[in-house]
Amino acid sequence: MINAISSPVTALLNEQGIDYDVIEIPLSEDKKPIRNLEELLTNRGLDPQSVVRSVLFKTASDRFVLLAVAGGGRADWAVLRQHLNERKCRMAEFDEVSQATGYVVGAVPPIALPAHIQMLVDTSVNNHETVVIGSGVLGYALSLKGAELLKLMAGADMGVFTNVA
Repeated sequence: MINAISSPVTALLNEQGIDYDVIEIPLSEDKKPIRNLEELLTNRGLDPQSVVRSVLFKTASDRFVLLAVAGGGRADWAVLRQHLNERKCRMAEFDEVSQATGYVVGAVPPIALPAHIQMLVDTSVNNHETVVIGSGVLGYALSLKGAELLKLMAGADMGVFTNVA
């Protein structure tokens, strides 16, 4: 097992002096992360609801917006469109994710992203002392203090952008 990975995400955390743990996520034969991430996290003493998903959207005006959301909440399309002052908004397509973020689907972090991506943070991220985020490297995630993540995302718009499933 590799203890250290290197990505713009780990570089940012190291530069800021933020402690984090690397979580190896075994990949299936077709190079997709395992489906039973909940069990893996539970076995490590982490709450599966603490995973902060990075969901990329593309607006009608061709802007990319990333929503960081913890737990099982789903984006509230009406709230997103209203907040962004956009008529239409859709999830980014598979290829658009890597083109816009520089990361592959399954490894997109909510930090260390290109400046042109507008950031939104759902208040669900506040609910967890420790959070799990994409590392920027497929097959690995990072756990860190939620307060540290929120400090790094201080420039993002914070709000309730989801409906709880």
